[in-house]
This record gives sequence, C-alpha cells and structure tokens, in this order.
Amino acid sequence: MTNTTRRSLVKGAAAMTVAAAVPSRVSGQGEALKFGILTPLTGAGGADGPRMLKAMQAVIEEVNRAGGVLGRQIETVVEDDQTNPEAAVRAARKLIEVDKVPVIMGTWASAVTSAVAPVCWESKTFLCTVSGADSITQLPHQGYLIRTQPNSKLQATSHAEFIAGLGKKRIAVIGIQAPFALATKEHLDNVLKTKGASVVAYLIYEKDKPTYRSEIDQAMKADPDFLYLNGYAPDTVVVLRDLFKANINLAKFAQSYAVPQKTLDTIPAEVSAGTFTGQPSADIDGQAFKLTTQRLGFEPDSYEAQATDWVSLVILTVAKAKEATGTALKDNVRKISQGSGQKVYSATEGLAVLAAGKDINYEGVSGPCDFTDIGDILGCRFRYMEVVDGKLKFLKIV
Repeated sequence: MTNTTRRSLVKGAAAMTVAAAVPSRVSGQGEALKFGILTPLTGAGGADGPRMLKAMQAVIEEVNRAGGVLGRQIETVVEDDQTNPEAAVRAARKLIEVDKVPVIMGTWASAVTSAVAPVCWESKTFLCTVSGADSITQLPHQGYLIRTQPNSKLQATSHAEFIAGLGKKRIAVIGIQAPFALATKEHLDNVLKTKGASVVAYLIYEKDKPTYRSEIDQAMKADPDFLYLNGYAPDTVVVLRDLFKANINLAKFAQSYAVPQKTLDTIPAEVSAGTFTGQPSADIDGQAFKLTTQRLGFEPDSYEAQATDWVSLVILTVAKAKEATGTALKDNVRKISQGSGQKVYSATEGLAVLAAGKDINYEGVSGPCDFTDIGDILGCRFRYMEVVDGKLKFLKIV
C-alpha cells in the first residue's frame, strides 16, 4: 500500500500534520511518482501555504482514486520553506538531491522563489510558483519555471486603476524591502500619471522592526491623500497600528495577503478602518472553479485556485509527455494548457481525454493557464475588498 508522504512539522508551540492519503495501488502499477511541494507553512506566508498544500493534495487524491497517471500513484514530499530564502534553498536541495522530485510547487515569497529558482534550473527541476516579482521570470531559468500569479506590472496596473477610480491623486508608497517593491512602485507611478495622479513618496523598510513611525513621518511630508502599503502581514499590522497612533486617517491599500481576515481579527476594528485590499481572483464563473468548489467543499481563494492549477498542469503534462522529468514538464506544459485542444477543467477530465488520444487545453481555476515564453501568465482578474468594522467586504471583480 502506498500513502502520500506524511510529514509532521513543528514550529515553536504549533504543530501541523500535512498528508494526502491515497488508496492501495492496483496490482501491476509501478513505483509511485514523487512530486515536491515547497511552501510556507510558517513565517509571513504561513496563512497561505497550508491552504495551497491542501488544495494540491485534494487534486492528487482525486487522481489517485481514478488510477493515477502513467499507471502510477502520486506521492507528495512536503517541505516548509518558512518564508525564508536560506531555509527554502536547503529544503529545495533535499527535495532534488534526496527525494529526486522532477517538480517543486508552492513557493510564495518572491525572495524565496528568487533563491530557489537557480537550484531548480541547474538541476533541471520544474518550478511552479505564486511569486509576482517581475525579476523572477527575467532570471535565466531556461523554461524551468512558470507562475500563475500575475507579475508586478499586471498587479500594479490594476491597483493603480482602482486607486485612481477612488479619486486619489497623491499616493505615498510604504513597503518592505523585497524583490517586488521597486518594480511595483514604478508601475504604479507610470499608470497613475496617465490618470492625473502620481506617487509622491516612496519609503522602503526592513522587516521585523517594532515600529515604522519614522518611515510614516517621512512619507507624510509629501502630503499624500492615499497610502499604498506594500508589505506582508506581520509588518503591515505594525504600520497600521503606527498610523492609528499618529492619528493619520488616510485611506490605504494593501495586498490581500497583508491583511487577511485572520490578521484583522487580532487588531481593533478602528486600526484597520479605511483599508482596501486587492488580490488576483479565481475565475468564479468558470467550470474549473465549480469543480474545485465541489472537491474542497468551499469556494477556493486565489492561492487555492492557483495551487489547484499547478498540480493539475503537472499531472496532465506528465501524461502528455509520458515521462515525469523536469525537462519533459518544461517542454510540454504549454501543449496541454494552450492551443486548440479540447477544453478540460480538471486533471481527471484531462487524463481521460488524453487517454482517448485527443489534445487538450486545460482551463484553470485561476483562469486560462496561458503562459508567455518566459513563464508569465498572460492575464487574470482582480478582486477588491474593503475593511468595514474589522471585516472584509466584497467590492468588485475586474
């Protein structure tokens, strides 16, 4: 009997067991395929990593129940990247050199992905990520990388249009030192200028400081009418508290991962008042979204949607290539995700169509999984929310 890898991860006082049980393999099946999952189960990305992991495991369980791929069951080898580049590189090397996985899925922070990507392309290991910094796909990864997350330009363009739509003209950017920070600021400014607005202040801070009051004071010297907070949840909470203590009541924007409901529940409602959030949106009208909702038992958010797409793309590409190697994934992923093949909306559906000798075009939960030559997603929709009385209130999808 083969079970998907079970690994207990303990960080501090918290313990989390991650597993994807699979049924006994039928007689005659070959050795199980191992897929690597490297995602933040702890650290700044610890709110998103576990959900992405469960979404991937749900697809694998469904495929294994249907007989697996290439007559083999799928196992996952799971590692916590801790939202830390050094820890992530160690874990990636273990997955590649010890576990011999052909693919690593799940990196979240741009700094982590930037550190792990060279380890992957040097070993010809395929990498699927949710990191958005422009610089990632500009690395010489030789095709061993795709991301379903829109890059900084796509994100900043949508954010700027949203902010301009609020009638704001003078935007101060206060963000963490990270690969996506500078590119985001530049794209924001370029788009805002076409709307009669601009970035009037740009302050970058280091993580894990007890206060960011000095950065806030510097930004306020430019007399902004709106604040763009470009950080992660732990530091964004500190910024919000400092703004409240300073009696600065400007409206502000943050990425959804910086102010998730879990974080909002830990701070007074008046601290988060006036905050808008944005995130890439799952394709809520699509067939893949409906199927994934049935599989999970709830509607997937953006990260769960993208995680579902990574593992589905990998499984279908392995079936198409009839080979589970990083190079086979690199050479064939676009053959099953874009083109004139029959549209399919899940890994199991796609496997059946491929088995019938037909070409497929996987349409994902996060949207059409169409990639540029360097691995960028071509486009997506965005969901905007407003924090009202400490709760996230849906505004619109564009």
